[in-house]
Amino acid sequence: MDDRQRLRRGYPLTIPDTLLHSPAMRHACAARDFREIFRLVNRRTGSSHADMAAAIGKMTSSRISDVIRGARGIRGQNVIERIADGFGIPGDMLDLPPRPWERSPDSVNQPGGSAYAEESEDTEAIASFAPATGEEVETTKRRSAVRLAGLAFATPAAAAQILEQAATEAAEFTRQAEASALVPETLSHLDLAVTEFDRAYSLKPPQQVFEAVLDYRRKVGALLATRHTHRQGRELFVYAAWLSELLAWLAHDLGHARTGLAFATDAFVHGREAGHGQLCAWAMDAAASINLYEHRPADALAAAHKGLAEAPPDHPLSVRLHAQAARACAADGDAEGFSAAFRAAEDAYDRLPPRPPYRFGMDVLPLAEYALTSYPATSCVWLGRADQARQYAERALATYQAAPEASRSPSREAIARIDLALAHAQLGDPDDAVALGHQALGSARVVDSVRNRAGDLTGYLARRYPGNAAADGLRERLAAA
Repeated sequence: MDDRQRLRRGYPLTIPDTLLHSPAMRHACAARDFREIFRLVNRRTGSSHADMAAAIGKMTSSRISDVIRGARGIRGQNVIERIADGFGIPGDMLDLPPRPWERSPDSVNQPGGSAYAEESEDTEAIASFAPATGEEVETTKRRSAVRLAGLAFATPAAAAQILEQAATEAAEFTRQAEASALVPETLSHLDLAVTEFDRAYSLKPPQQVFEAVLDYRRKVGALLATRHTHRQGRELFVYAAWLSELLAWLAHDLGHARTGLAFATDAFVHGREAGHGQLCAWAMDAAASINLYEHRPADALAAAHKGLAEAPPDHPLSVRLHAQAARACAADGDAEGFSAAFRAAEDAYDRLPPRPPYRFGMDVLPLAEYALTSYPATSCVWLGRADQARQYAERALATYQAAPEASRSPSREAIARIDLALAHAQLGDPDDAVALGHQALGSARVVDSVRNRAGDLTGYLARRYPGNAAADGLRERLAAA
């Protein structure tokens, strides 16, 4: 335990030294950028918005969310002081006077008095702590236990020497607990890297991103093998899990399901070891999609349920996992199961808080909204409900196109066009189906899942409209994609 943690014993939240002294935190404190300070504390300590609000006092979790989103700021001097005291940020880092907890206590209870009085060498004094049953066997057992301990029967001088030695050993135990080969900047750098990779996922070629992320995942694996504190170990497990979750999706995009599922499992295991249930749920979201595209609806449904067991019920991820379960039921031809799971997704959406959380600085609510439009579109195509499929697909396209540029996903938008094309084909309109298929293949990000669904479209067109020249042209374009 370092001096700051010792002085703050009893406070509900004290941010670790690695975070306090990181360049990101130092810069944020110097600029009094409370949005970034709150974001770092939330991300790096795993503290919920409610935990942070309780530590600061006289603040609600919704205000914490507002500050992180940039909707509100922090101005009052007394609020800034409460933030410093709540998180354990020294006064000078926020241009404040030294905080009360930074000063050593005026007095510390010293060992002495009756609690530390020398014990009698008379063994009967020890035996007097035996139960008042008079049973000699029990007394003998207690004497034997004390005799094994050794200290109780040592002379006062010997006992003092043992205690002096123990103080030195305790200091060594503390040093070992805090010993680390990691420099403070390492974890800050990982935080920035994971954030950038998450943003690059939908914008850059998957092979390029996969190689860069895999390189970082290997580096985190190597760091886990070095000496680090328990707290640092937990943070490394979290970064390892995020990187593996991203690698699962990238492997899926590149058409390698086995690798994708292996990384999804790795993300789940590391998230579980870090005590990060939400991360486990994200990993199972990836596993559900990969299994679905591999035509394993039962495995996809099992992954969705496994993720739901870990996901916070008021998080958009719960909506997405219920929708994943609905899509898995539809793929298995279970119309009743689809309806029940999709109702659960809609109910979960209705229970979301006014300001849902962010993932690496990006709003995750659109992921829930996509799942409530795109997933039922695909499901209704599979269940032969062409008119419903058309309506859901049109809503999905409108949702994608209305999203902020940073949140848009070209591959998901392409799949929505394919769902709409399949609905048109089922409704007897092959020309519009082919036109939408060409738009999908003209996407900036034609990954394996897009090619997979485009194959469903060309296969259906060939069966339903044999000899259609336009449909043949789409099939040839897909073969060259």
